[in-house]
Amino acid sequence: MIMASVVTTESSKKIRTHIIVKTEQDGFKMGNYKIGTLSRRTGVHIETIRYYERIGLTPEPPRINGRFRTYDAQDAARLNFIRRCRELGFSLDEIRVLQKLAHGGEASCAEAGKTARHQLTAINQKIRDLKRMAKTLRMLTQDCVCDEEPAPSCPMLESLMSG
Repeated sequence: MIMASVVTTESSKKIRTHIIVKTEQDGFKMGNYKIGTLSRRTGVHIETIRYYERIGLTPEPPRINGRFRTYDAQDAARLNFIRRCRELGFSLDEIRVLQKLAHGGEASCAEAGKTARHQLTAINQKIRDLKRMAKTLRMLTQDCVCDEEPAPSCPMLESLMSG
């Protein structure tokens, strides 16, 4: 079953109106859930969820009696999307772009591909850097006999100190 509703939230700086489509997804049935349940279901820490709300990456949720944040399946889906993007190393700004694309933004699929290719290039550069570091450490440790000599006479430490 799919249900749509409009929710208006007020923060100190902005008034936002969101169209919320409630569906059954990721084990969430239509209804309201507290932040702890959302955290457990998505694997996103409570403080991280609040942080995403503060920076506008996720909308500020409605509150029960003005106190408790309430979440639904759409919120869980949004957090799962963000978590997966973070696992792939996307920055928060890149995630904003990808979210807009995923939710019918004005940009094209080509922009999503460009963002992903940019991330892949960055990951490949990190891999090259890590391989270079591993090679250097292998070279440094191959001369290390790891006996009981005083540390200042360790060939590895001498090499590090000489630059």
